[in-house]
Amino acid sequence: MAADLIHVGFDNYLAVDRVLAVAAPGSAPMKRMVQRGKEQNRTIDLTSGRRTKAVVVLNEDWVALIAITPETFSGRIAAARAGRAEGAGTR
Repeated sequence: MAADLIHVGFDNYLAVDRVLAVAAPGSAPMKRMVQRGKEQNRTIDLTSGRRTKAVVVLNEDWVALIAITPETFSGRIAAARAGRAEGAGTR
């Protein structure tokens, strides 16, 4: 079974089935989560040097940093799910 991938910018993709939450990086809890992930070598930086606009919490205590807004990311997930639902109806 192939994993559904979502484009997060700069030729980087995330597996949708691993995503637990998406949040803005400005709050203190998110900053602590990112710092803890960096200390445990469980942070994936997908920003290509750009400013982090969203923190994606993944399963197994992984954290991904992306350079698109949480709204954009959730919209892409919704579009992928809608496309998958359309494709399922035609089989």
